[in-house]
Amino acid sequence: MATVTTALGLGVAVALVDGWTGSWSVLGIVVAAVAVGVGDFVLQPVLRPLARAGGVAAALVVGLVAQVAVVVVALWLAGVHRGWGWDTLVVLVVAAVVMAAGRWLAGSRDRDYVVGDLVRRARRHAARTGTTAKSTDGTDEPAGLLVVMLDGVARPVLDQAIEAGLAPRVQRWLSDGSHELASWWAQPPSSTPATQAGLLHGAADRIPGFRWWDRAQGRLVVTNHPGDAAAVEQTFADGRGLLSPGGTAVSLMFSGDSERSFMVMSRGGARGQGGGFGPGIPYLRFFASPFLFARVLTLAVGEVVKEVYQGWRQRVNDVRPRIGRGGWHPVLRAVTNVALRDLNTSLVADAMVRGDPVIMVDYVDYDVVAHFSGPTRPEALRCVEGLDGVLATLTTVAEVAGRRYETVVCSDHGQGLGPTFEQVEGRSLLDVVRELMAEPQAPAVASVPNEDWGPVNALLAGFRSPKRPPPFHGRWAAPDQLGDDDLPEVVVGASGNLAGVWFPRHPQRLTLDGLEEHWPGLVAGLAARPGVGVVVVDSARGLIAVGASGVVVLEHGGRVEGDDPLSLLGPRAAADLARAGRLPCAGDLVVVSAVSQRGYVHAFEGQVGSHGGLGGDQNEAFVLYPTRWSVDDDLCGDVGTQRWLVGADALGSQLRRWAGNIGLRQDSSTRSFTDHQIVHPDERSGDQ
Repeated sequence: MATVTTALGLGVAVALVDGWTGSWSVLGIVVAAVAVGVGDFVLQPVLRPLARAGGVAAALVVGLVAQVAVVVVALWLAGVHRGWGWDTLVVLVVAAVVMAAGRWLAGSRDRDYVVGDLVRRARRHAARTGTTAKSTDGTDEPAGLLVVMLDGVARPVLDQAIEAGLAPRVQRWLSDGSHELASWWAQPPSSTPATQAGLLHGAADRIPGFRWWDRAQGRLVVTNHPGDAAAVEQTFADGRGLLSPGGTAVSLMFSGDSERSFMVMSRGGARGQGGGFGPGIPYLRFFASPFLFARVLTLAVGEVVKEVYQGWRQRVNDVRPRIGRGGWHPVLRAVTNVALRDLNTSLVADAMVRGDPVIMVDYVDYDVVAHFSGPTRPEALRCVEGLDGVLATLTTVAEVAGRRYETVVCSDHGQGLGPTFEQVEGRSLLDVVRELMAEPQAPAVASVPNEDWGPVNALLAGFRSPKRPPPFHGRWAAPDQLGDDDLPEVVVGASGNLAGVWFPRHPQRLTLDGLEEHWPGLVAGLAARPGVGVVVVDSARGLIAVGASGVVVLEHGGRVEGDDPLSLLGPRAAADLARAGRLPCAGDLVVVSAVSQRGYVHAFEGQVGSHGGLGGDQNEAFVLYPTRWSVDDDLCGDVGTQRWLVGADALGSQLRRWAGNIGLRQDSSTRSFTDHQIVHPDERSGDQ
């Protein structure tokens, strides 16, 4: 099938592209197609030392050069001549499009092409050695754990996708009885950094938001900056994370103490990301595969066009709520939904064939699109369909993997729909706070929305030379180097519809009395704004949640005075806000947006679909796990009338227990893995 589609693609490309000389025939094109496969087979071992020495950048360069060279030589053998130049690149693109169409017409999944070469190599090795790919030493199959995170997909959204026929792989798992689907409660800050800190390190309580002001360091911490992510992980990594020892992390915020990491934010820019076999080699398999990069480029352009059209359609139909979808967003969507999706899949497949004991990957496709389009809009649900296709592809890889993998699929949070705070209020939260302070020109810092750049930051960090993480972001340095006048008067850090407000010129967190002394009416005035639901502040009575016409004492009994401001914030609002208000570096004020009767929330940044606080579907995440396993009740808490895993730490503990059930951990307290030495087919001598 691969040779047929390659021949078809080359034939159509040569016929359509001008500038080629010589005579060619159907037989010649078939010869060229065979030569492409042979060239890839021969060149990759030759290029491997370059990728090993030069890392990701070298893998990209030599991979692309190899693709062009292979096609030029193959066509020359077929009697078609043209030197190096743009025509060759055009042939690559046209051939990739035709090949994708051919695979679609033949009824095969186009994404399987991303891992097709790897699967074929593993099957050839198994046939040659007379063993299965999963049992290389005559012993019983060692088990492995694959954790796939679908970023931002709420349980209700997944249910909707299943009913709409957009998630056939997940539906098949459920109907066949191989997997169970359960909800778990994502506590605020319901965001990727907090969830992954909990799942990987049991440290969700170290993350107060997506961004926060650190008084001890005198700076704003932003978790999708590699330097900040590395510094944050150093505060809780102990060498015993979920992916230790011997595990692989792909596109995560933190490493989980993995042996191998690819595009992991906390290890961005560090050489050796690829583990002992060299940082660039797994990337080389992706970049050097014939027509793969051309396929990615073509689909990426299509994704940009699709995003521009869908944004235009929302404007024409006056879909509400909505936000602008221009700027860099179409390009970022193309990167995350095409390039990174395929690269992630390739890296995970490589780790599975190699037999790494625990593998975890985060796919951000849906989350990126839903932020701009809305969590249940058609384009967002189509992202779920694409991710379901990834699960189907990884199921194919599992058939030739170096272990018998148990697959767990989960999300880190959901999203809530609603107009932004600025659309409701007519101005930003920072402007409202400064007006209530009676200091409209007060020196201030407001976080710039950049969550969607996170995966790109991690990828680009792999191309940079290794260096120490920068100690600070912005113009602020350590407090002992600054006077009070050098620090901003107020800082607003948004995490979706959750925001922290800090007053850095005060060395300690301000209580309600202190705030009233400096800025009378600030807290009550902020709580009365139409886009604000509650303001959490410390007081002589402990933490309190202040609403427009009522107050809840969150600690010491939870007494309600006046109208309950938490009535629309979900079944665990009081407990969740009490926890969020006591997290390290929590804001002097912790602000949660208003939530409408329909569940609409209001992001404090430019997002029509948001998460971080409470309201809508953002707190109901999901976990899909093998049916023979169970969710342990001692890790669960009450969510209304039901018992769910509550918090990312609880889900992380459950994952470690499940890993222990299949022999990957001797016990959940020591976090020790059994070790099976399984060699990747590409690393065995003579396998090329």
